[in-house]
Amino acid sequence: MVLELDRKNFEEEVLKGEGYIFVDYYGDGCVPCAALKPHYDEYSEEFGDKLKFTTLNTTKARRVAIAQGIMGLPVVAVYKDGEKVEELVKDDATAEAVKELIEKYHAMA
Repeated sequence: MVLELDRKNFEEEVLKGEGYIFVDYYGDGCVPCAALKPHYDEYSEEFGDKLKFTTLNTTKARRVAIAQGIMGLPVVAVYKDGEKVEELVKDDATAEAVKELIEKYHAMA
C-alpha cells in the first residue's frame, strides 16, 4: 500500500517516521512519473512487509519538495529515521533502478 503524502502529513510520516521510508516525488503532467507509478505500486505490495512506501505530489506540495531539495522529477528518495539517505533522480529513476534500490534496503530492514 502506498500512502499519499501532503504538506500536512509529510513531517509526521517521513521526517518523524521510523525505519526505511520511500518517497516517490511526482508532479502533475510528468510523463516519466506516470510511467514509474504502476511499478512503484507493485513494489509496495511486494516489499511493503518491511518498508514504508509513500508518494508526494510536488505540484500540490511545492514547498515541501523545495525544502527536501527536489529540483527535477521523478525522484525516489529513501529516508531512514527522518534523514534522507539515498535518492534516484530523473533519468536514474527507472523502474529497474528503483527495484534494485528497494531490494537493497529491504535486505537491510
